[in-house]
Amino acid sequence: MHSTIKYSASVLLIALLGACANTDSKPVVAEPSNEEITQLMLASFKDKGQAKLDRIKQTELQQACSLAETAPGGLPDTQRTALQNAALASVKYPGDGKYLGDWKAGEKIAQTGVGFQFSDKEGTAAGGNCYACHQLAPQELSYGNIGPSLYQYGKLRGNSDAIMKYTWAKIWNSHAYNACSNMPRFGAEGILTEDQLKDVMALLMATDSPVNK
Repeated sequence: MHSTIKYSASVLLIALLGACANTDSKPVVAEPSNEEITQLMLASFKDKGQAKLDRIKQTELQQACSLAETAPGGLPDTQRTALQNAALASVKYPGDGKYLGDWKAGEKIAQTGVGFQFSDKEGTAAGGNCYACHQLAPQELSYGNIGPSLYQYGKLRGNSDAIMKYTWAKIWNSHAYNACSNMPRFGAEGILTEDQLKDVMALLMATDSPVNK
C-alpha cells in the first residue's frame, strides 16, 4: 500500500513539474502598439493610382473608436457625446434649402460603387454603393445587411423638417449620431456631391420612389 502511495505521489509530482515546464516555455508575446500596426500597414501597401497611403491615417474620432474596441467599457459616454456633437456641427446642409433631387438618379448612385478606387480614372463620379449594406427598393434582390433595412424609409418616418435634417446629416457624416459608425461619411469626405446627396435623399424620401411603395 505504501509503495502504491509513493508511486501515485511520484506520478503527481512528475505531472506538476511537466505542467510548470510547459507554462514556463510559452513565449510571452506583447500586443503590438498602434504605431507598430500603422508602420506595418504602411509597409504592406503602396500608392496605386489615386489610392494613396494617406488613406491609412485615421481621424481623431477613428483613433478614439479603434482604441475603444479593446478598452474596458468601450468609448466613455462623455467622449462619445463630444465626438458626435463635433460631427453634427460639421454637417453642411443644402445651400438652397431643398433636400430632394431625382430618385431615379439616386437609385443609380445606390447601385454603383465606382470612384476613388485605384482602378478608377481620377475624377470619375463616385457612387454610394448603398445596396452593399442596406435593403432599399424591393426590386433589388441582392443587398447587404451590415446596415438596417431602408425599405419604406420615408413612408414610415414622414417628411418633417426634423426627419429631413436628420437623414441628410446621417448621410453627410454618419458619426453625428453614432460615433463609431461603419457607414462612410459621404458628404464630409467629399465622396458624393451635394446634388448626388439630394438624389439619394429623394430615393429614401420621395413618395413616388420604389423605396416607399
